[in-house]
Amino acid sequence: MAADYVVTVVVLIGVFFGLSFAAFYAYTTSLISIEGDADSASHSLVSGQGDSSHEEGGEVNWKKIRQEVRDISTAIAEGANAFLYKEYTVLFWFVIIFGTLLLLLLGPLHGWTNAVFSLIAFVVGAFTSIACGFIGMRIAVFSNSRTALQAARGYTEAFSTSFKAGCVMGFALTSIALLVLFCLVNLFGLHYTNILSDLEVSTNMYECISGYGLGGSSVALFGRVGGGIYTKAADVGADLVGKNEQGLPEDDPRNPATIADNVGDNVGDIAGMGADLFGSFAESACAAMIIAAQSPTLHTSWTALCFPLVLAAVGILVCILTSFVATHLIQVTQQSEIEPSLKRQILVSTLLMTPAAYLVSYYFLPESFTIGAKTGIQSWHIFICVAAGLWSGMVIGYITEYFTSHAYTPVREVADACETGAATNIIYGLALGYKSVIIPTAALAITIYISYSLAGMFGIACAALGILSPLSIDLTIDAYGPICDNAGGVAEMAHMPEYVRERTDALDGAGNTTAAIGKGFAIGSAAFVSLALFGAFVTTVGLTAVDILQPFQFAGLLIGAMLPYWFSAMTMKSVGFAAKEMVHEVRRQFREIPGLLDHNSGVKPDYKRCVAISTEASLKEMLPPGALVMLTPLIVGFLLGVECLAGVLAGALVSGVQMAISSSNTGGAWDNAKKFISGGGLGPDKKKGSDQHKAAVVGDTVGDPLKDTSGPSLNILIKLMAIISLVFAPAFPAIADGGYLVQLFTKT
Repeated sequence: MAADYVVTVVVLIGVFFGLSFAAFYAYTTSLISIEGDADSASHSLVSGQGDSSHEEGGEVNWKKIRQEVRDISTAIAEGANAFLYKEYTVLFWFVIIFGTLLLLLLGPLHGWTNAVFSLIAFVVGAFTSIACGFIGMRIAVFSNSRTALQAARGYTEAFSTSFKAGCVMGFALTSIALLVLFCLVNLFGLHYTNILSDLEVSTNMYECISGYGLGGSSVALFGRVGGGIYTKAADVGADLVGKNEQGLPEDDPRNPATIADNVGDNVGDIAGMGADLFGSFAESACAAMIIAAQSPTLHTSWTALCFPLVLAAVGILVCILTSFVATHLIQVTQQSEIEPSLKRQILVSTLLMTPAAYLVSYYFLPESFTIGAKTGIQSWHIFICVAAGLWSGMVIGYITEYFTSHAYTPVREVADACETGAATNIIYGLALGYKSVIIPTAALAITIYISYSLAGMFGIACAALGILSPLSIDLTIDAYGPICDNAGGVAEMAHMPEYVRERTDALDGAGNTTAAIGKGFAIGSAAFVSLALFGAFVTTVGLTAVDILQPFQFAGLLIGAMLPYWFSAMTMKSVGFAAKEMVHEVRRQFREIPGLLDHNSGVKPDYKRCVAISTEASLKEMLPPGALVMLTPLIVGFLLGVECLAGVLAGALVSGVQMAISSSNTGGAWDNAKKFISGGGLGPDKKKGSDQHKAAVVGDTVGDPLKDTSGPSLNILIKLMAIISLVFAPAFPAIADGGYLVQLFTKT
């Protein structure tokens, strides 16, 4: 095995290059000026004729367009900042209240010292998650206008700008997450000095470290739900009134909900998604370290305990090399090359990460070790587990692309269904989502079987590490989508030439697919992470199996399987409630503001009122679903006992994975079916404004809360319930006692 100091060297090298890479691309993106006077050459984006150029539609005044781009970008940034400020104020009080609860429940039963360290990890995880989401939002807001302007130059420039901006988020987030966790482990080690010699001390320390994942996922839940409600309330309102009732193009500046819609892309798909995948990384690393700390052989090896951190650091370096394929080796020059370039990132990162994972497993793990009842585990067994997770992630990514890209049959069938109206479109879309579950579930099942057979629950935790090892690239291509979506909105609102909007639509169409792929990765990793955390939980409480023949465990199984449906009902109803308010407001403005629908009147809608509606509704509506997820494990664990809670966790995992995949893919397919039709896929006479397009818009509107609110939030539900159960496991009543409610009835 490698020497202990090599861990520090590898982790710090990965963090240094990751942060440097992100900083470099942030700097190069900043060089693209949206100030016309600062870059006179860029006035002539089309023909080099100064401040205006001649296109098919007449003179294009780029100086005026740049001014509008600056105004729109400022409005989007102000709206995003205002929402995040209010959301983070709510989260600040949540961290205080829940942190106090954690301290008071764990302190008397698990020791006040352990409780304090758990609290510290929780707070650090929460604020790291907030920071990661905010960084992602800032780079997205900063780069969307620049991507729109670069689209006037060509596909190469626009793709490069949006991809590099995605890299800033991807590499900054993973590097910060890794650095903070590494520092936390080392700082906690200053107190728990005997972790390499005392099994109990090692177990206690890493149970405290799991608070890091709890803090990250807690913030991610509210970020995903709150951001999802925000963005879809605006999107649904803009679509139903602006597109279907008034026949306006998407992101038309006359539509009052357009700014709120573009703000939502940043606070939901960027800030929320960043917090979500940060939570996945934190929880997968914590799960693997907790299980390793309970091993009589691994807990004596510092390199083995830090295996998840080293793998993440190497993953950052691999992803840096992978990104060069898209930015330097095989550049995008035309529309048909966009999606293959993004898809190639998944393949290249997987191919490069496979031998890297073998080297990390070989040098940083003992040749043979024991975990629980599993003896004779070899280092190459762990490589197989990591590789199985890594390759299953690629399979999930490609299957997601197949079912959500309009380059393939399933989405084109959904588009064809619009010939007979919105009802058949919705029927086909639902069928597509259900069918898309089959292969990802099979890939997860095979990986779980292989990993558990080779290394028990530690193998499953390593499979989770495997699927998340190319996290920087996964985040890059995920962030790319909302950036291009916003760029299209900016292009439309700034009255850029039609060819610019066609290019941003092409970039956004690929972005919808990559966003769906990102959600597929998040869901797949959530399944592995949740199962690994479940394994750590049952080990901590001393439960050996979930027996469905036992009434309490079977009852818990049924309750757990129901929770994703209850959660989805709450989040979708919240979107419906907020969207209804938005629809009324948009209709009111069209009705009461004279000249609003006249292109030449110069009258602007009240964008700020729509932003306020989305903000108020999302902050109000995100609390009940969050309370459902966070309180259920505590109520069940304390009142009904850990056996019932084990059933709840298993049921939520099995049910939630299916619903999450189906919801995300259905919504993504409806969205791209609409873009396929608007691009002339069904014929030149069936583009925007046709009956087929209106039917596609209805499907897309129905799918919005599925793919951007309920679907991606479900993976947080299954992770968060599992880690709450693990963190509070020492405080739950013992198995033999049952829950407090059970004890009460037994005594009675």
